Amino acid sequence: MTGSDDFILDLLQSRGIVSEEQVAEAREHAQLGGTSVLDALVLLKRVSEEEVLHMVAAEYGMDTFDFSADVKIPSEVIAAVPPDVARRYRIVPVMRNEGTLTVAMADPSDLEALDSIRYILRTDVEGVVASRKAIDRALDYYYGNTGDSVESFLEEMTEGTLDISEVATTDVTTETSEEEDDAAPIIRLVSLIILEAFRTRTSDIHLEPMEKRFRVRYRIDGCLHEVENPPKYLQNSILSRLKLMAGMDLSEHRVPQDGRIQVPAMGRELDLRVSDIPCSHGESIVMRILDKSSVMLGISELGFLTDDQETIIKIINFPDGIFLVTGPTGSGKTTSLYSFLHTLNQPTRKIITAEDPVEYELSGINQVQINAEINLTFAHALRAMLRQAPSIIMVGEIRDTETGEIAINAALTGHLVFSTLHTNDAPSAITRLIDMGIKPFLVASAVRAIMAQRLLRRLCKNCREPHQPTPDELEALGMRLEDLGEMNFMMGRGCSECTGGYKSRMGIYEIFILDDSIQSLIYSKADAGQIRNRAIQLGMRSLRQDGLRKAAAGMTSLEEVIGSTVGEEVE
Repeated sequence: MTGSDDFILDLLQSRGIVSEEQVAEAREHAQLGGTSVLDALVLLKRVSEEEVLHMVAAEYGMDTFDFSADVKIPSEVIAAVPPDVARRYRIVPVMRNEGTLTVAMADPSDLEALDSIRYILRTDVEGVVASRKAIDRALDYYYGNTGDSVESFLEEMTEGTLDISEVATTDVTTETSEEEDDAAPIIRLVSLIILEAFRTRTSDIHLEPMEKRFRVRYRIDGCLHEVENPPKYLQNSILSRLKLMAGMDLSEHRVPQDGRIQVPAMGRELDLRVSDIPCSHGESIVMRILDKSSVMLGISELGFLTDDQETIIKIINFPDGIFLVTGPTGSGKTTSLYSFLHTLNQPTRKIITAEDPVEYELSGINQVQINAEINLTFAHALRAMLRQAPSIIMVGEIRDTETGEIAINAALTGHLVFSTLHTNDAPSAITRLIDMGIKPFLVASAVRAIMAQRLLRRLCKNCREPHQPTPDELEALGMRLEDLGEMNFMMGRGCSECTGGYKSRMGIYEIFILDDSIQSLIYSKADAGQIRNRAIQLGMRSLRQDGLRKAAAGMTSLEEVIGSTVGEEVE
């Protein structure tokens, strides 16, 4: 955002763009998600970033500048401002006209910066307003990314300009002094691995000892990408450093260990869940970067189309019953459940969750950490939770008959229960519960709705372009070209703002609401195929059908839909 946050908030309220209640809501959201109040207002769709830019620019009598437009700034204009000056004042020169240099800046209230630039460059300077993110991207594009990186650091080590010392015991930070950097390069290297992962929107960092190399991979939008690998001889030092930061036993190399790391990065606190497991050539470590903002999304931001949004809102406002979310590991079930709870989280409701582990702390919600070592299982936690008179319960996963029966009894006694199951589609959850040993009449009476989901990569809006389905794609879909009608498919070309044409992920969903006819099938112990056929007759869309709708809307690609729904037919 631009300018002083408080000043901009006052402007927004004085002009009636946002209300005092909306600002209060954004403040609460900002505290939960670790963002600014202005960013929270944009995230909540109370105001757009463009509205803020135009409003602030008008207040200071300036124009706005759009870096995303198809404009190439001439090299002679860029050369008019030295890189150190551009970065120091966070400005980008965009045009020169009759001796006046126009620069894009994020903070138009910083008139001293304009005066300083005029003095340094000995020329007349005018300002235009652009977003801070656009300024930073333009600085990297036109002046090069001078920030420290794992690759450049490893080059220094290869050239012999740094000595490798023993692993230090101080906490990692992105703001170490030059003396600390030289004395403890392992600290700096580990810090850079984490920081670069955060910069590239990585969800998991994988450090894997191979026979002759030490492989580092980042999972970005669900796909693993190998990055610059540290030398094999640094393997033990890096792993020891990470185990120390995660609070693990440094002397234990034979059994798996778990831990957590908290590090400051780019003005915010990162929380990482660390898993260590012994392998053939050393210990493999995976670090999951836990980003609270990713689970504080509204329902619309998960990828639901309008009709499915209405269905989900109807389901989560049921007074009682069980709502199950199914799918394989990594399909976004936790994010969906947290978003539902975030939507329902009101002072008039008491919400309790039982989780293993509690990955994200949610304000206003009572969260119980499952601990099998002290016999605090899902079943025991669920029994205790019912004595707390909750309105809504979330059970991380129904893993056994006991947990399932207690959850069903809770639903039958007036509670709304959210939980997850590992099944490939929604109707299969019914037979899975019965296979656990839960009586069919209990399942039929308690389960209100089931949702299966997968995560697909979103196409980058900056570089997506029309795509004609290939014969292989049509064959995989079981369709002919004439069957596609007016569908307009897209494919990402790839640009500086995305990874291979994709940026972020969204869900595709199969939503199944039980009615009397489904209950009758359950009573008669019908198999999953019969239940599925009846669900489709009632209007349930399959995962592939939902994916095809979103591909036709240009949200994702056919390649993603086909890859994530293998074996499904389009009815």
